[in-house]
Amino acid sequence: MDWQRVSVVVRAEAAERLSDALLEAGALSVDAADAAAGTPDERPVFGEPGADTTVWPDTTVSALFDGDIDASEVMRAACLAVGIEPPSVAVEIVGDQDWVRLTQSQFEPIRISDRLWIVPTWCEPPAPDAIVLRLDPGLAFGTGSHPTTSLCLRWLDQHLVPGERVVDYGCGSGILGVAAGLLGAGEITGVDIDPQAVSASRDNATANGVIATFHEPDAAPVAPGDVVVANILANPLRVLAPLICSLAKPGGRIVLSGILTDQAESVREAYRPHVDFEAPLEEEGWVCLWGTRR
Repeated sequence: MDWQRVSVVVRAEAAERLSDALLEAGALSVDAADAAAGTPDERPVFGEPGADTTVWPDTTVSALFDGDIDASEVMRAACLAVGIEPPSVAVEIVGDQDWVRLTQSQFEPIRISDRLWIVPTWCEPPAPDAIVLRLDPGLAFGTGSHPTTSLCLRWLDQHLVPGERVVDYGCGSGILGVAAGLLGAGEITGVDIDPQAVSASRDNATANGVIATFHEPDAAPVAPGDVVVANILANPLRVLAPLICSLAKPGGRIVLSGILTDQAESVREAYRPHVDFEAPLEEEGWVCLWGTRR
């Protein structure tokens, strides 16, 4: 069975109303994206608390419909229903495919270092002597492909001392804690406010044969670690600076990621009373700050 993907470009303030109208009109799914994506005018939005989610002046709204209806006409009617003059409508035929196989084909092993790789369960390990972290894309954040995660993984690969106690604050998929376990960490604790992330982290640890504890912030006290990693976002990193610092032993290392280059100094300032920083790691406009707790 074929489907139709129908798209229009509207002003940001109309995107949510149009999306609701399309769902009411029978759309199987609706998504919104920056109409300037892939151009110099693209404006990335990373979902930080307080972030303006209407920063895209023009938004592409796309809806998926069954192939046997006039999707273009449905789009025009939905626009009129919310008071929008119908713009140019683009229609694309989406053929029936093996969606599982197609999705899997988009994910390949990710090389973190000469020895550490992130490998989906349907792929073969790249080398017999590689340290392989088995991880499939899922609902919790963190597959190793984004610079914020790969920077933390590189740090762990280069600096973690076997037997050290690791705390992962904002553990997401558990990828950093699991990687630390594969690299020889001792006790591993992960914390996340999302119960789904905690569950995914536990499953990923079990799948990789790593013993680790994952829980929500209020579920149990967290003993200070030799290494504390926090791969979240700049705003919460600043707000949580006293808490994150308290999770590291004096002389322990604190690793902070999820920071854009132009945010690095403000995050550094929030931690400077407690942390002596080393040279940061950088990749594709993202920065990983790290240092030693006094």
